Amino acid sequence: MSFPDLKIIYQDYLETKLYLPYISGYLAFREVEPLMTLITRLKQSKPEIYPQVILVDGNGILHPRQFGNASHLGVLAQTPTIGVAKNFLVIKNELDYSPAFKAQLKQELVKRGDRFDLIGETSGRVYGAALINSERAMNPVFVSQGHGISLECALRIVVATSLYRIPEPIRSADLSSRSYIKSKGN
Repeated sequence: MSFPDLKIIYQDYLETKLYLPYISGYLAFREVEPLMTLITRLKQSKPEIYPQVILVDGNGILHPRQFGNASHLGVLAQTPTIGVAKNFLVIKNELDYSPAFKAQLKQELVKRGDRFDLIGETSGRVYGAALINSERAMNPVFVSQGHGISLECALRIVVATSLYRIPEPIRSADLSSRSYIKSKGN
């Protein structure tokens, strides 16, 4: 996707069979290999449009082992990555999604660009941030560094690429893949 106009300049698809079930916290083991196949294909066929940063539908260091699928993909691809999660991933003894926490987010996250740092209760570590990234967004996304990028830079990129709650690179990929699957009759 080009920036700042957010136009799709490259699309590719990979039909793959997922052999592992979805298990919270282990998404990378299920999804990174096919993503790496697509990334390698892009690097080989159109290196001139290889992205400077990849936004990943999932978590980076906002993860029980501080190494979610965005981190995993970034290390393997040797490319900066940003984890953008739609749902909060609880980290035992560090981050809980209690009713009080949800109320605090609702109170503090009101307009585009508002953020709430996600700080571990016992470690004091900043795992990422809850972010309102669009005027149209009612609920936050949960942003964390994947690989090779600061949280500040990641947050700026997510806001800059968001017309809706989900940043355009992720939203467009999701819509395109669903359309592709539907066209195949799967």
